[in-house]
Amino acid sequence: MIEADQVIRHTDVDGRSIAWSTQGTGPPLVVGGWWCSHLEIDWRSVPFRRFIARLAEHRTVIRYDRVGTGMSAADGPLTLENEIRTIDGVLAKLGVDSVEMFGTGYGGVIFSAYAAERTHRVERLVLYGGFAEGRMLGSPDAIGSMLAIVGRHWGVGSRVLADILLPDGTADEREAFARLQRRALPMGAAVAALRAVYETDGSAYFPRVSAPTLVTHRHQDRAVPFAVGRDLATRIPGARFQPLAGRNHLPWRGDSEALVAAVLDFLGVYSISSDTTPRSHELTPRERDVLRLVAEGLTDQQIAGNLILSAHTIHRHVANVRRKLGVTSRAAAAAWAAQHGLV
Repeated sequence: MIEADQVIRHTDVDGRSIAWSTQGTGPPLVVGGWWCSHLEIDWRSVPFRRFIARLAEHRTVIRYDRVGTGMSAADGPLTLENEIRTIDGVLAKLGVDSVEMFGTGYGGVIFSAYAAERTHRVERLVLYGGFAEGRMLGSPDAIGSMLAIVGRHWGVGSRVLADILLPDGTADEREAFARLQRRALPMGAAVAALRAVYETDGSAYFPRVSAPTLVTHRHQDRAVPFAVGRDLATRIPGARFQPLAGRNHLPWRGDSEALVAAVLDFLGVYSISSDTTPRSHELTPRERDVLRLVAEGLTDQQIAGNLILSAHTIHRHVANVRRKLGVTSRAAAAAWAAQHGLV
């Protein structure tokens, strides 16, 4: 079976059972924090497994279901303080003293709070599709309407959320994700969890994050506006902001390889991270223009419109840039540009 190689374990945290699992070898990397998850059902998704597998090639990936979600205890206070204790409990069970963290969506607030409160434990922090305050995710009327839809009919609400989180998915893929949400959270728990997302405020934590931090965000994210992600980066001292192309909020959908490449580069996996020799003098002025727009997360078609060139010409320029810089992906080229002050 597709999920046969995953072993799910449980540990007690404050009298509640927390489900967790690990994949891969290497330095520990805590991944997750999304508003709902289910270790078993998530693992049945081929795109999800591939996404985790790419990270697990270089890291021991630690995943867990938050209190009230998936295979963990169904009840518990939905506070950042409780989230911190949950992570402490999982890491204690694993005997891990220090970690890298990769928080997605709501996990950006959770993992930032953890990094602020446990400065000695977090070596590097990556945030994707995150936000600083839940109220920034929509107008009060829009937030109220979403909570009302979920509270009246979780079947309809789960499909609405799937459409927002996975806009490029097929009808079957969106329906499968809607079912996962319903399996991960009963209706009452879903309303409480979603309200916790909208009411969360990490403002007190972000200025106290001292770990090196990368904030990434897709330009057309349907769930968390791009400007909200950029705002998050400004609140963390010294954080690097890296735009990515795409509109799917789920990190394992769309161009997930570009996201993985950006994460692994920041974590020091790729040699480009230690390369301090500028090579911009090898690029033509037009190639430098293209590289700057790549680093802003624009697609070839968008760059073509910006520079009034054909998409084919832009594709050729991007290939030349990658060859000259000695990198294998757009994300790595964008990271090089950011490191060397071209953006």
